[in-house]
Amino acid sequence: MLTNPGSDRVRAVRALQRRPVRQRTGRFGVEGPQGVREAVRYAPQRVRDVYVTAEAAQRYAADILGPAHDAGLRVHEVSTEVLAAMSDADAPQGVLAVVDAADTTLAEVLATGPRLLVLLTNVRDPGNAGTVIRGADAAGADAVLVSAASVDVLAPKVVRSTAGSLFHLPVVAGLDTDATLDALAGAGIRRYAADGSGTTLLPEADLAAAHCWVMGNEAWGLPQDTLDRCDEVVRVPIHGRAESLNLAMAATVCLYASAGVQRSARGAG
Repeated sequence: MLTNPGSDRVRAVRALQRRPVRQRTGRFGVEGPQGVREAVRYAPQRVRDVYVTAEAAQRYAADILGPAHDAGLRVHEVSTEVLAAMSDADAPQGVLAVVDAADTTLAEVLATGPRLLVLLTNVRDPGNAGTVIRGADAAGADAVLVSAASVDVLAPKVVRSTAGSLFHLPVVAGLDTDATLDALAGAGIRRYAADGSGTTLLPEADLAAAHCWVMGNEAWGLPQDTLDRCDEVVRVPIHGRAESLNLAMAATVCLYASAGVQRSARGAG
């Protein structure tokens, strides 16, 4: 059992909370049973180490430790003090994993012939970014694209808010927005800017065609040059008195509208 919170190993894991360290090592931390379980199930080849307290080892023996051992992963029992020293969470849940970052590229995503994508540009809030990834996963999107000016998708708060969805679909980060929009157009994928200034209402958009939702900053939305590069600017209709939807809510509404149309189209075919 690892019991020294000041050991080199513990400091190295905790250091993954810092972006420069994640970039240098190509690794990040996943905290909590849901995220670790999904990493072990869906990306075991990327899991470097699993750290678990004695209590958590009993609680998650079947759905985390069993699959981890079956996959030949390194599992380390640690004291609660060690896990707390490794963790960014206010109330650690007894399990943490160190995982290699994925290296999927935009070209690889486009080569699969995707039908539904979402591009986050200048999105800075970790909770919003993570919730969009989770919503994209739930809606059956093919990938999430993230601009270089957005929050680091491997930051602890983003990873936690994805609730494990980070390991279910490709997430390509560090992209140049203009170059990405051009690449989407070249692949025959329509670009729909989700913005309150849109003249096209969501129910009127052609969601059966392959398309990418382009979502902007929480405070100021999408800049005019990005709007101009998109094929259409689409607005989510507000039927009640709410002034607007926040980014994560709007993205989820748009993605589910797309998923519903595309599933119906496949069923009709």
